[in-house]
Amino acid sequence: MGTLQWSEELGVDMPQMDATHQEAVALLQAVQGASDAELMPAWERLLAHTEAHFAEEDRWMQATRFAAGNCHTTQHQTVLQIMRDGTARARQGRPGELRTMAAELAVWLPQHIDAMDAGLAYHLRQVGFDPASGHIAHPEALTQEPLHGWGGASGLGGDEEQAGAGQACTNRV
Repeated sequence: MGTLQWSEELGVDMPQMDATHQEAVALLQAVQGASDAELMPAWERLLAHTEAHFAEEDRWMQATRFAAGNCHTTQHQTVLQIMRDGTARARQGRPGELRTMAAELAVWLPQHIDAMDAGLAYHLRQVGFDPASGHIAHPEALTQEPLHGWGGASGLGGDEEQAGAGQACTNRV
């Protein structure tokens, strides 16, 4: 599997999210290119970044009425647990698993950006959410009921969209 490269195609038209994704790609590249001696520190930097990255997106979702157990947040939790499990196995003498996981993350990340983050970015733009301040410029655009899917590219997660997002969630981790 090849090394993931940042491209504008991975952009979601939200500068703060795009910058975080660019950093994730750079950290993933560092893991993939690390020597055996550099592997664990590079992986730990990627894991720390991923924890902060996912926590930030989860806060944005919570602030804009996503349900606590929404598909996107659940996917974050699953990926973090897999990464933490890989860290534990590497510390037990199986560092090669980190290389396998990095290769899998290089495939997963663009899919996640396309299937989850692009919808979230669209939703945040629709409600006028400012990631820096947490201010919502268009609160009238928020749904009355919590969102369970990812927000959807056509609006804010009708039943069909939510069912599709849930299916994408279970199939893409």
